[in-house]
Amino acid sequence: MKITVSNKLFFRQLTNNYFLWLALCTLVFSISCSGRSRNARTYLTEAESALNQGNYSLAKLKIDSIKELFPQSFDEINQGFDLMQRVRMAENHRNITYCDSMLTVNHQLLTELLNNFTYVRDPQYQEFGDYVPKIHPLNTSFTQNGLRAAVSEKGQMYIESVLSGGSLQHNKIKVTTKDGSFAESLPVTTDGLNYRFSTLNSTYEIVRFSGSDDNGVAKFIYTFKEKPITLSFIGNRTTTITLSETTKKAIAQSFELSALLLDIEKLKYEKGLSEALIKYLESSGS
Repeated sequence: MKITVSNKLFFRQLTNNYFLWLALCTLVFSISCSGRSRNARTYLTEAESALNQGNYSLAKLKIDSIKELFPQSFDEINQGFDLMQRVRMAENHRNITYCDSMLTVNHQLLTELLNNFTYVRDPQYQEFGDYVPKIHPLNTSFTQNGLRAAVSEKGQMYIESVLSGGSLQHNKIKVTTKDGSFAESLPVTTDGLNYRFSTLNSTYEIVRFSGSDDNGVAKFIYTFKEKPITLSFIGNRTTTITLSETTKKAIAQSFELSALLLDIEKLKYEKGLSEALIKYLESSGS
């Protein structure tokens, strides 16, 4: 084949176009990689700024975005991992500070509330004692039909219904206001929480409602403590009485104490969890 001048020019132009195309591709690839790296560094910088401002949620979001949006930016991903450890450390230190602050406030409130209660504990049978309202002691609540309440050291409240005379064999209670609003317990059949005994003068039925068995009865009495409330003992038949002001007040006080003690227990748990996480982060970083 004879190569003419025009053919040589054609091949030279073709070769030049190829190298031009190759140079353009290299430039585009370089710019693309540089852009990805620059954007990944931007996210890292923004995460660092969010950490310094105490916005830990935003900082974690920015760090997670680096792995998702720039999977080839290995340096920034590794730096993001180290930064995430710092974020988690700072977040847990903040949680501990918050818990300590709230525990201080709650213990002050607890000191005030406990003035209304008597601490009762039988060391032979109880690991933890109960707080009993002073205005409604357990040992005097047998003199009339009604409710009595107490709160454990760990914050669990219970209500006991006391009914003397007859053989109603009740296992549920219902509290109702004049407008028809009501709360009704679940039936209690567990041995030890539903028992009966007799004295020389009368027979008694005592049923304990706690946890899910209460089914909102204590909260209902607390909410409507300023209104007349009727109490129904439900068993073979139903007997209804009106709750006394003393009983309503005792249950309301117990409800408030229970809520406060449970909140304290939750704060102590959250603080302990954060302390454990800090120890883990320190050990994993060493």
